[in-house]
Amino acid sequence: MAVDPTTQAFLAALIGAIVAGGAVLAWHVSDRQQRQTTPIEEPVVPPGVATVLSVLRSSAVVVDDNDVVLKASAPAYALGLVRGTALASDDLADLVRQVRRDGQIREIEIQMSRSGMPSRHVTARVAPLGSRLVLALVEDRTRERRVEAVRRDFVANVSHELKTPVGAIRLLAEAVHDAAEDPEAVKRFAGRMLLESDRLSRLVQQVIELSRLQGDDPLEAPMPVSVDDVIAVAVDTSAIDADSKRISIVTGGTAGLEILGNPEQVTAAVANLVANAVSYSGCDSTVLVTTKADNGNVEVSVVDQGIGIPEREIDRIFERFYRVDPARHRSTGGTGLGLSIVKHVAATHGGDVRVWSVEGQGSTFTLSLPRIPETSQPHEQANQQGRDQEAGR
Repeated sequence: MAVDPTTQAFLAALIGAIVAGGAVLAWHVSDRQQRQTTPIEEPVVPPGVATVLSVLRSSAVVVDDNDVVLKASAPAYALGLVRGTALASDDLADLVRQVRRDGQIREIEIQMSRSGMPSRHVTARVAPLGSRLVLALVEDRTRERRVEAVRRDFVANVSHELKTPVGAIRLLAEAVHDAAEDPEAVKRFAGRMLLESDRLSRLVQQVIELSRLQGDDPLEAPMPVSVDDVIAVAVDTSAIDADSKRISIVTGGTAGLEILGNPEQVTAAVANLVANAVSYSGCDSTVLVTTKADNGNVEVSVVDQGIGIPEREIDRIFERFYRVDPARHRSTGGTGLGLSIVKHVAATHGGDVRVWSVEGQGSTFTLSLPRIPETSQPHEQANQQGRDQEAGR
């Protein structure tokens, strides 16, 4: 049977469409089967690396090629490097991407800030780990930066403080030289030179003492320290200055208390508190030094009737070289190191120092140090009773 040309063309087009549809369907089926049989491989942290990260004390993070954190050490979470499954620092994330692109090891210093937390200074070293992973090792340098800043400030402050007495001594020496023919002037200038040399000597001694205390070394051979003896030495040290201002230093409280520590350091701490009270008290006033036992501690309180401390300044008075009234340090002879020494002695002995003050009314400094356990108290009481009986006879 003959078929007209139009019908032949239509049938050919229909057969072509069926064949093409079948080919597309076969491709989709084949592709689906291939996907099911060969799934896409996700990057996996090598077993050895995962084991190391689980016990590593440093902050370490492994990131895949999608910037997803696959593994992180516990310190990394504590430091705040990871938020969810992403790096919390944009700078660190950018560095990871750069290393992934060219495979070059890079290092950077980052200042990280967290809401409600002080900023941290960290050093990050980033290196490729295989073809798709990147490893970031991060070290917290915050404490080192703080120590460096403190050291710089300390050197700058010491240099500044030394310039004052050294410069004064030089000027006074020149004045003595020029006034060689005037005995009265020479005597007056020589007296001033003695004062400035004493100030210089005191400053050097306190710098040495503070440097030794800041070594954070444990106490060498701590021994029983009599608090009564410590207070006696501290009061005697300030007796001349107190007499010149007609200041009465009164002692009281519980006698016979002892602590375990370094006698020289404890004496220096209490002496600095008494000297500070005398320096900042007015003439014809009283400084009270009392002792008491409280919950296993011995508390030494020094009360003065001086100028007091403004409330905004109380948190800073234990800083080195800090003075509430810088203009007064020339008249009081202070170095600005006394309270810092007290703070470090307290910390070295496992105690603390507190301050209460009202501006214009006076201050109370309380040094609290651990007391020696009274293991021999019954024996001592028996001996005391025996002595009392002997005296009664």
